[in-house]
This record gives sequence, C-alpha cells and structure tokens, in this order.
Amino acid sequence: MRVLLLSWEYPPLMVGGLGRHVYALSRALAAADHEVTVVTRAPGGTPSTTAERDGGLTIVRVPEDALLTPGGEHAPFAAALAVNHALTRAALKVARSAAFDVVHAHDWLVAHSAVTVREQVGIPLVTTVHATEAGRHQGWLPGDLSRSIHSVECWLANQSDRVVVCSHYMRWEVHQALHAPAERIHVIPNGAEPDQWAAEADRIGRARVRFAGHGPLLGFAGRLVYEKGVQDLIAALPTLRAQHPGLRLVIAGDGPYAGELRQQTDALHLRDAVSFAGFLDGDLAATMAATDAMVVPSRYEPFGMVAIEASAAGAPVAAAATGGLKEIVEPGRTGMTFRPGEPEGLGRAVSRLLADRSAAAWMVRTAQRMVADRYSWAAIANRTVEQYARARRDPRPDGMAERLALPEGNLLFT
Repeated sequence: MRVLLLSWEYPPLMVGGLGRHVYALSRALAAADHEVTVVTRAPGGTPSTTAERDGGLTIVRVPEDALLTPGGEHAPFAAALAVNHALTRAALKVARSAAFDVVHAHDWLVAHSAVTVREQVGIPLVTTVHATEAGRHQGWLPGDLSRSIHSVECWLANQSDRVVVCSHYMRWEVHQALHAPAERIHVIPNGAEPDQWAAEADRIGRARVRFAGHGPLLGFAGRLVYEKGVQDLIAALPTLRAQHPGLRLVIAGDGPYAGELRQQTDALHLRDAVSFAGFLDGDLAATMAATDAMVVPSRYEPFGMVAIEASAAGAPVAAAATGGLKEIVEPGRTGMTFRPGEPEGLGRAVSRLLADRSAAAWMVRTAQRMVADRYSWAAIANRTVEQYARARRDPRPDGMAERLALPEGNLLFT
C-alpha cells in the first residue's frame, strides 16, 4: 500500500509523543513493505523543501511560509494555519506524483492539508486523534482559542473516512466531544519496541550517578504542561523524602509550565532534590532504568506512552488512574495507581514500590511481558493498514461533515 502521512512534528522536530508515534509507525509500515511518504515541517532556517529516502520511507520536510502571524493567545492557531499553506502545496505535489492509496493525518495541526488532499486527489482520509482540546482542559473550552481549535478537530474528524484513537477512553472522548460517528472510530494503541528501550548497564550506572546521589530516585518524562500533573508529584516529595531519606527526582522534558514547576520546587525547598534535565534524547532509556520508580501523574492522558516505555526500560511504574493509563497499568500487577490530582495518593503508591523492592521487580517483569505481547509496532502497523483498507472499501458518506455544530456552552463533558 502507498501511504501519505502528514504530521506537524517528526524527528528532529519533537514537541511531545506525537512525533515519536509517527516516526515509529512510518518505519514499521515501511518495514512491512508499504511505500510511505511523510510530509512534515522543516527545522527553522531551512531555505527550501528537502526530501530524504530510507528504503520504502521518504521524508519530505517543508519550510514555513514567511507569513506574519500575531502573538499572544492566538499565536498557535495562526502559526498552524500559516504552516498548513506550505504543507498543503508540498502534500498535493507529492500526492499527484504517485498513486497513493490513503492520506493519514495526525491531529488538527495538519487538518487543512489533509482535507485538501482528500478532496483534490480523491483518496480516503484516515485521521489519528492523539488528544482533544476539550480533554486537555478537563472537558472545557475555556476561551476563543480553545473553541477555534475544537472547531478544526470536529471538522477534521467528520471529514475523515476513519478515525483512529489510542485507547477506549479516547474513543469515548472523540465521539462525545467531536461528534464523530462511533462506528468510524477505531482503537489502535501506541507502541514501544522493547529492544529500543534496553539500555546498557554502564549507561544506566552513569545516569544513576548523575541523578540519584545516595538515596532512591524517582523519574518523570514528558512535556511540562499543567495536564501532565508534575505539580502533584513535586507536592508529594516532602512527605516522600521524610519516609525515604535522600530521595531525589529527575524531570526529563521541557514545556511552557517549566517556570511554574521550578518556582514550586524552590518554594518547597527542594532545589537540591529535583533535577530539571530537559530533553535527554539518547539517555532517556538509561535514565528510566536507573530510577526506582517512574511516576506518570497525568491529570489528562489519552494513552500514556511513557508508561509503556518505562516498563520496557525496566522501571517500576506509578501512574494516575486516568484516561488510557487505566488500560495499561493494572494495580499491583504491572504497576501502582492513584487518583489523579491527589499528591497523598501518589505518595502512597510510590512508597509501596520503594518499600517492597521484590514486589516492584515482579511488577516490572509482568509489565515487560505485557509490552512485548500487546504493543509491538509491527502489530500496530498491521492494524493500521487494516483501517486503511476499510477506509478504501467504505468511504465516508457524502454530507456526513454537515452535521458539525459548535457547542453553545463551554463544557463538553465531565
């Protein structure tokens, strides 16, 4: 099958888990002998469109149009529209150069490009919804920017012949918030290849020396935004440190909430106990393996890929029982769970892992078997191709998108 993938991010341009997902999926599809072309943004300063080929995989990187976009609250929306101008031109040129079977869009940021390709080239559109604007705000649309993003998400979902989501929770959310027909929403989880998360012993040792000191080590990995719940992990640290002397925390990642988290750390006199490590890139697997527990304190989490990756790396996992995480972490079997937004419960779950190392090691082994059985990218690629084929056999009925209507209020679900 010949597949055109559209994505806002792709290595080396990485913002969160979406880029890792598209990278792994595209390579798994190509490894299964499908012809895959990814059209994505080029790094800043790139003067012209570039293309690179690796077997059955082609990456087309497109520089942004030199458009003046406003700052302030609406900057992300304006920037997305500006980039879509460039992505659309490149995607149409690619789509018309060969007989593609399907276009696969990833989230609202490439919606205009994807829908234009569907309409102009006449190939089915499959969309993966990685998260929704309403979900990121616990069911609310707090302002005009959120309502604008939500409107594009609804439009894209209802223009798509198939919608793919990463968990049963997200299937409910996309149907509830975006009004996509339930029969066209299909669950395909994210994945992780165990071999790619198996770090060498000396690298694990170096990570331990760098971050742990002489006590236990906790870890967090992800984008630093409010909904990831890092503030709850930091709030739990004083009590945890009293119970487990010398305990430290390493925070891998960056994002717009980093300043507030640093201020919270200082206010709790934890500066020497918390390392803001930024993006660890090639050292992430070793750092995860070096921890005594990886904590996933999300208040909103469509899937929870970091729980899969941490398990594959060999770290015990304590995760909030929310969203897709509830479908991954089975309490007492593949990790420990706690109610989102509750530092006390987080502390109890983490303390259980730190206090009973043999039980934690058993959970790690059980979780690693789960990852190998359920979340290989080869299996995920095969299931995705099945949805491509169904989209070709059963396209969206004409007029389905006309059902779209924005909500009258700001609350979509609770």
